[in-house]
Amino acid sequence: MLRILLGEPPRENSGVLAEAMDNMAKAASMLRKEMNAHEDRDHEYRKLEIWTRGLISSLDELEQSWFAAAFYRRSVVAGYMDDMSPMEQGEYARYVYFYKNGFIRVFSLLDKLGTVLNSLYDLNTSKVKAHFSYFTVLRQFQLLKAHTPLADELEKIKNSYREPLENLRKRRNAEIHYMNAEMTDDLWQRHQGLHDKIHLEDLDSHLEDLKQSLEMVCKSLSAAFRYSNEQWHKNKAASTPRSGQAPS
Repeated sequence: MLRILLGEPPRENSGVLAEAMDNMAKAASMLRKEMNAHEDRDHEYRKLEIWTRGLISSLDELEQSWFAAAFYRRSVVAGYMDDMSPMEQGEYARYVYFYKNGFIRVFSLLDKLGTVLNSLYDLNTSKVKAHFSYFTVLRQFQLLKAHTPLADELEKIKNSYREPLENLRKRRNAEIHYMNAEMTDDLWQRHQGLHDKIHLEDLDSHLEDLKQSLEMVCKSLSAAFRYSNEQWHKNKAASTPRSGQAPS
């Protein structure tokens, strides 16, 4: 959607983004088949299908936010706020909007994934923490020693992206709990010199943190749903009678 508004061609999914989308789409399709084959009286399949399709939409929106932030960043050339023309200030404001939207969506999407995993594997994470995050779910996997192959893979992915995630977490916390992230930067600079011009934050470094975190989200989603799809296939094969064998 945003690419069309920005005059860019539609996205063609590739790499880790395509893998995540494909694994989630397969899971949603499998859940739909299970609903059609069974009555699903407790609506568990329906709930999981809705959540999975919601994750697909959320990932699409996160990627678009990163793309739009990178698009508007290209129009910001001044190194200081005071040196910007009104038009460039507008481009910078649009960059900030989509950058913020992106880093907030990173953690929102991870927490949604945590909710799905908690339900899929009966982790009962809410008994540990009422309002739990994705990272609490990862700790619950380790605590229960449940689904170790998946837990280890998700932990490895998280640790591989520790630095960019931590950078975004600090900016998310400043944005949500204290004040706007860019205002925090400005305030720090004013403390250094009351009458100095305000230098822009490192836009490229911030965008790289968002890009790396988007990659982490894609890999986590891909691993989680690939594992879940494999588990469903194994369970289905185990419950299917062999040729010539009556069902139990």
